[in-house]
Amino acid sequence: MPDEFKNYVDGKWVAAASGATFPSLNPANKGDVLGVFPRSDHRDVDRAAESAHGHADRWRLVAPRRRAAILHRAADLLRERRADLALLVTRETGTLLREAEGEAQEAGDLVADLAGEGTRPAGPLPPAGPPGRLAVRVCVPVGVVAAITPSSGPLAVPAGILAAALAAGNAVVLKPSEDAPLAGTRLVEILLEAGLPPGVVSLVHGTGEEAGAPLVRHPNAALVAFHGSAAVGREVAIACAAEGKRTALAAGGAGALLVMDDADLDLALEGALRGAFAAAGQRRAAVRRLILHKKIAREFTERLAARAAALRVGDGMAPATEMGPLVNEARLKRMHAFTRLGVKEGARLLCGGEVVREGECKRGFFYLPTVLGEARPAMRIAQEEILGPAVCILTAPDLEGAVAVANGARPPLVVGLYARDLSRAFQAAQELRAGHVTLNAPPPGGAAHPGLRATDPVAPFTEWRTMAADLGGRPVEDAGA
Repeated sequence: MPDEFKNYVDGKWVAAASGATFPSLNPANKGDVLGVFPRSDHRDVDRAAESAHGHADRWRLVAPRRRAAILHRAADLLRERRADLALLVTRETGTLLREAEGEAQEAGDLVADLAGEGTRPAGPLPPAGPPGRLAVRVCVPVGVVAAITPSSGPLAVPAGILAAALAAGNAVVLKPSEDAPLAGTRLVEILLEAGLPPGVVSLVHGTGEEAGAPLVRHPNAALVAFHGSAAVGREVAIACAAEGKRTALAAGGAGALLVMDDADLDLALEGALRGAFAAAGQRRAAVRRLILHKKIAREFTERLAARAAALRVGDGMAPATEMGPLVNEARLKRMHAFTRLGVKEGARLLCGGEVVREGECKRGFFYLPTVLGEARPAMRIAQEEILGPAVCILTAPDLEGAVAVANGARPPLVVGLYARDLSRAFQAAQELRAGHVTLNAPPPGGAAHPGLRATDPVAPFTEWRTMAADLGGRPVEDAGA
């Protein structure tokens, strides 16, 4: 019998109100059940959000240095257990073990980096105002943060969000992906072991429709931190805007890679393979569009297709595996539909495009690395988000044309540009409508929530409050002359 796990609400481990459960399966082997988890609904969300609201005031009054000490201890525990956590992430999501080891390390590093953010000075004071008046601004936590996190980065993403929110003095309700619930459970357990007071963090498992949506709409959730697809991100943004809620969204956004005729093609090839097929293409900002200078397009396309076709697909636990499975059957079906759509639109299938059903792969959700050539910017495969191991190839006559192609679709989250002429490359980087541009390196594939390594990473989880006092000075109307 698989282990049965529970929600964590008001300092207690509890079952879902309905008693319903769902299994967490190893996507490399559907017969391997990691555990059974509560299938929560609005009743469980209500309990969790109300509990978090009750604990928020007590947590914000804890000294910032005490909050930092707890988070530093949690970071130490994450680092000490990174080998076991990496095994868990691979087993739960299918990602390669070496990729999972990097994520486990990133989770510990993020928590350590963010732990002391709540102890920093709040910021510059505004002008003092008229004589006899004192005005100060202070930075205060928003209250309750609803954190909804994905199966890509199931450890690092919630670790970063929770660390920033807790350092700022907020309580948190975490709803991890139903495809990676155990990673979220282990993270909460580590925070509690590190000394986090019971009830400051609540954990609710379940689907996006049954648990995520009620959490977004709950009146006690002052801010929603969402990390996931563009489509769901838009729904979250609309729901929060209607209720005047703040958001910290990291929603969708495929990456693009530009390779110019003067690029180091060997270096660019490795970057394209890593950007498109790491984590089976399920990372946020994975490379979806490869935009090639027409002079090198044929050679580069042939080399990429040959390398992609040779990638070893299999269980991420095996050292020889180069690409693991998709996280669930629904994503596998969407991936195959995406390939068929590309071919129907006129793209040329150069490799892949098939579900893997042979050998051990028949027990999981495996798809061949897929390269679609002769794509056009207007095609849906060059416009829409897809989470899977596929990349479409477009061409451009020059660097300016490649930038125009990259900017012509939904602006990519990240862009990689390979070119030896760094002067022109930096100039092009300023024209690209992307949040992050890398030169002669693949776009970053890390799992962390955007902004968490920024100048003020706790800013999304705080708000300014201005306080003014009349100290008995001269009347305001006499003070300016």
